[in-house]
Amino acid sequence: MNFVSKFAVVVSSALVLAACDSDNNNNRSDVPEIGISKVQVLHGSPDAPAVNVYVNDLMVLNNVDYKQGSGRLTYVEGTASVRVDGLVGDAAVPVIEADVAIGGDQIYTIAAVNTVDAIEPVVVAQPDTPVSAGNARLVVLHATPGAAPEFSLPVEVYVDAYAEPNAPIGTSAPIPFDFKDVLTGGPIELAAGDYQIRVTLPGGEVPVYDSGKVTLSEGDDFFLAAVPNVSGGPAALTLVALTGSGSAQFLDVRTPTGLRVGHLSPDTDPVDILVNGGEYLGGVPYPAVTGIAALPADTYSVSITDAGNPGAVAFGPADLPLAAGTWYSVLATDFNANLAVKILTDDPRPISLFAKVRIYHASPTAQNVDIYVTGEGVAIDDQMPLLSNVPFGANTGYLAVPAGTYDVSVTPTGTKNIAIFETITIENGGVYTAIARDPVPGSDEFDLIVLADVLEIND
Repeated sequence: MNFVSKFAVVVSSALVLAACDSDNNNNRSDVPEIGISKVQVLHGSPDAPAVNVYVNDLMVLNNVDYKQGSGRLTYVEGTASVRVDGLVGDAAVPVIEADVAIGGDQIYTIAAVNTVDAIEPVVVAQPDTPVSAGNARLVVLHATPGAAPEFSLPVEVYVDAYAEPNAPIGTSAPIPFDFKDVLTGGPIELAAGDYQIRVTLPGGEVPVYDSGKVTLSEGDDFFLAAVPNVSGGPAALTLVALTGSGSAQFLDVRTPTGLRVGHLSPDTDPVDILVNGGEYLGGVPYPAVTGIAALPADTYSVSITDAGNPGAVAFGPADLPLAAGTWYSVLATDFNANLAVKILTDDPRPISLFAKVRIYHASPTAQNVDIYVTGEGVAIDDQMPLLSNVPFGANTGYLAVPAGTYDVSVTPTGTKNIAIFETITIENGGVYTAIARDPVPGSDEFDLIVLADVLEIND
């Protein structure tokens, strides 16, 4: 978040004028009062890329991802021209352009909502007044769309004093709520304390969102947006809070973690993978990588042993804290003498404008490599590598790649000698992990394992 110097001068001057009278009254008829307002911005479009945000052609937010938002930016009253650019590879594509009338002594929240093909701004204004003593204040926006063309998704909201987990729903009266509405029409003040927020479909008994215990402290002043859940589990939505200085999220209490494991040590026999002392997977051969399974978030004790011989421990036990809403790839890599476990944090949120492709170098024999990604059938002789001098164990992170069919070639650094070659077809909205691996025993062919980063859930 960057404040441009000349903008800061304007705001500072306005603040000085406003502070000339402690009662905020101006007794000089020749000096007009200047209203001061605050603006905060939220990225609430579930399949849109990260964005840059401009106000009056000045960048105020950079590379803001889904469910992230700004602090409160201070502006003088007038018209704010807001532009939101989606980041697509090296390009920035405008997805929202809007003029917002800014009055004095207000807080304006500008939320980018809906899927990227129907993305739109929702502007919510509230008075910039102190929170009452002993209370917390909430403004709640319904930012989860239903199906096109109406995008209506009516729900009922229950806000109860927290009693215990799984307490009966509906001890408070339900509040009707639809897409782009503000709950009760404006700010809500609640006595500081512990609360449970649950959302159901009209007349439903099973919540599509359950916050569990949420503690509201005196003076808390949150803008909450109910946005689509992209983290797995049974919840349809999650709550994102703009706190005044940044953003945070309140996941549904049922949100799982995701775990994928892989045996990528080329000279290690089949292994058993033990979790909390019990067999999680048995007889896993090289080179196997599982799908991503949903598990309750927790800290797990993980060991790797020779298949059928629990006494021959190759790795562990090691405690792995796996957080709700975060997915992990746990990979046994390198030769047996140096066996190590690498943990990758996955980013499986699909982006409709492009595919996300990540490459992990798990071939200890290949050492440093160059990676070429070309059109199908295009020779690499006259091509520059997409990535150069990539070391063993490197994770490229997710790259934005347009849908299509591509040849992926991996060569020793500085050469055109192809060690790994694979033709892959990817789709916009797809998320993929490609793992470069050593040959299987008895073969001299290196290979690329291509995986779809999708959570396997049985709700």
